[in-house]
Amino acid sequence: MKDNVRAIAPIVALVLILAFTIVPLGSAIIAKFLIGAVLIVIGLSFFLVGVDLAIIPLGDHTGHVIAESGKFLFLMAGGLILGFFISLAEPGMLVLAGQVEQVTMGQLTSRSLMIFVSLGLALVLSIGLRRIFSKVPLHILLLILYGIIWTAAIFVSPEFLALAFDSSGATTGILAVPFILALGVGVASRKRDSVSSEEDSFGLVAMASAGAVMGVMLLNLVSGTSHYDTSIAIDTDVTTSVLLSFVGIIGKTVRECFFILLPLMAIFILLQITVLKLQRKHFRRMIVGFVYSYVGLLLFFVGVNGGFMDVGMMLGLKLAETGNYVILIITGFIIGLITIIAEPAVYVQTRQIEDVTAGHIKRKTVLVPFCLGVGIAVMLAVIRILNPAIHLWYILLPGFAIALTLSFFVPRVFVGIGFDAGGVATGPMTATFILAFTQGIAASKPDANLLADGFGMISLVCMFPILTIQILGLMYKFKLKKKTDI
Repeated sequence: MKDNVRAIAPIVALVLILAFTIVPLGSAIIAKFLIGAVLIVIGLSFFLVGVDLAIIPLGDHTGHVIAESGKFLFLMAGGLILGFFISLAEPGMLVLAGQVEQVTMGQLTSRSLMIFVSLGLALVLSIGLRRIFSKVPLHILLLILYGIIWTAAIFVSPEFLALAFDSSGATTGILAVPFILALGVGVASRKRDSVSSEEDSFGLVAMASAGAVMGVMLLNLVSGTSHYDTSIAIDTDVTTSVLLSFVGIIGKTVRECFFILLPLMAIFILLQITVLKLQRKHFRRMIVGFVYSYVGLLLFFVGVNGGFMDVGMMLGLKLAETGNYVILIITGFIIGLITIIAEPAVYVQTRQIEDVTAGHIKRKTVLVPFCLGVGIAVMLAVIRILNPAIHLWYILLPGFAIALTLSFFVPRVFVGIGFDAGGVATGPMTATFILAFTQGIAASKPDANLLADGFGMISLVCMFPILTIQILGLMYKFKLKKKTDI
């Protein structure tokens, strides 16, 4: 609860400051925003407890079962099934898919996007699990995957290019990342070489992200559609009761959350009956974890859709309409900066780097460039929306080219941690408030293509931590070499 309050409080404070100074908002809108923020904090707290009690143990147990089977087909099938359903249940991806359906007025449905993203993620995740038992280095496999992605990008429309890279960040969020990490650790722990096992525990999230990109690109190629009519709707109705605006979406959300978690629950029960056979108290503990996850997911989505994201859109729209682009760009930088500073997963990631380097690279040393990088990423996203001449691939192509080049020179463990860091940076605030903020800015342009202009921010937020962590890995390598020479 403390971590989630810390994560959302800076956003709430910034909104209130702007609402009472530059961008006046009605009292009813602010009330919806604050109620939504409280529901998100409570929902994420319940959800993350459920992830700890049920989802992470499920990934760990499943990883052990898959590894102990020793069968190639079982390993691949396990990765496919688990990757598909864990992607379908990721809150960040569900929010993004809902936004896409809203912006395209239902022409591109959230269901079709979720299915293709999940298929791409699942396929590459199964390859990643297989890689743990092979001798193929992670950086070589990533080079191949991104080579395929950039080749396919030639044939993909600009709308889908932005959406593809955003999906990669959104789908590796607060549910998928811990599950995939636990799955990777479970499989890698069966290797006899402990050093190799530690290195191969990382990088699975990075491969899953690449799979999500490929899934969206495949959707574009299969559908053959390159242009959609776009629109954006912001709920500014102050005549409706504030509480009724939340109550009205509960029924639909209850059903959606149930069907989201049902496949994972079914997989767990099937494994319990056939393979796991956990003691009663452990079984009961995981069932309670699924209940926590369900309640948390329900509260989270009611909070997000009940008014929280609408305020993000209104803020971006009204700031852009003032014509003061300097304040708009600075606000984008501040939003990115304070969001990542408060993100609990970032603290876990930075502590992990300090442990891996035996204290040579301190957590604070990582945190500063990490946060500045994400702030710059959001700022660049805002600048790109305001200036149509700056295409997304102008930033992504050289950025990922540098990242892949660095992967040949930094210690192997930093390659995995670096590419995994993109999932850490794209937490629930990135996929909700910041995404809504950039959508609002795009909506202010009279000739805006909301699918091409409004998306792309998440992909930039994903890319910068990859560069940051690998540069730190290079510094660690030189520092270690210097110490050895002495």
